[in-house]
Parts: sequence; structure tokens; C-alpha cells
Amino acid sequence: MPDTDTRARIQALLNRIEDVYFDYNRDNLRPDALAALKSDAHTLTEIIQQYPKFHLIVEGYCDDRGSESYNLALGDRRAKEAKAYLVDLGLPANQLQTVSYGKERPVCTEDTETCWQKNRRAHITQEPDTGAAG
Repeated sequence: MPDTDTRARIQALLNRIEDVYFDYNRDNLRPDALAALKSDAHTLTEIIQQYPKFHLIVEGYCDDRGSESYNLALGDRRAKEAKAYLVDLGLPANQLQTVSYGKERPVCTEDTETCWQKNRRAHITQEPDTGAAG
């Protein structure tokens, strides 16, 4: 597993990679999403390939419209779409996990299109630190 300094470097890269946003009821990546994912993917790939047991998580989210089950499925498709693009850019597929939170964990809670747009996203994070280094 990466040491603390390397995990901090990975987190700095992840912080630069913006969340990718989706249109209403869609799971395809928009041009702005492709650019956001591509920006630091090469450097991220070079780092994580050195640590085969290290994983990143691609989280899928939806706005609060729609049923829980529909939004979990849509969030899953969004996360998988982002993962597939990252794999196309060179990230190892076996080091990318996906999870859907559906409409749970919103970043905005107002009933407006601007707010809903912020919640229709995919976000990349690293696994929680288990305390194992080296």
C-alpha cells in the first residue's frame, strides 16, 4: 500500500479531478466530464500501478427525483461509465471499484435545477486509510 506521502499525493490529484456531472436521467459522459476525468488520469495511473492492492472508488450519485431503486441503478450506471472511461485512459480496471449512493449523500438539498445538477455526478475517491503503510 502507498505510504502516507504517496496517499497525500494521490489525494491532491483526486482533488484536482473535478466531479463529473450528468444530464437528467442520463448516464453518458458529457464532453465536460470527459475533460475533467482526463486532466490528471495519466499521473494517477502511473502512481497507482505501483501499488496493485491499492484501490480507488468511483461513486455514482443522482438528484432526489425518482425512486430509491431507480436512483441506485442510475448511480451505478454513472459510476460504471466513469470507470470505463478511466480504464480507457489507462487506469487498471482491477484497482477501480464502483459504488452507487443514488440520491443519498446530496451535496445540495434545494429543490432547484441548479441544485439537482450538482447532485447528478460521479466522484472519485481513495479507499479509506486502513493504517497499513508500505
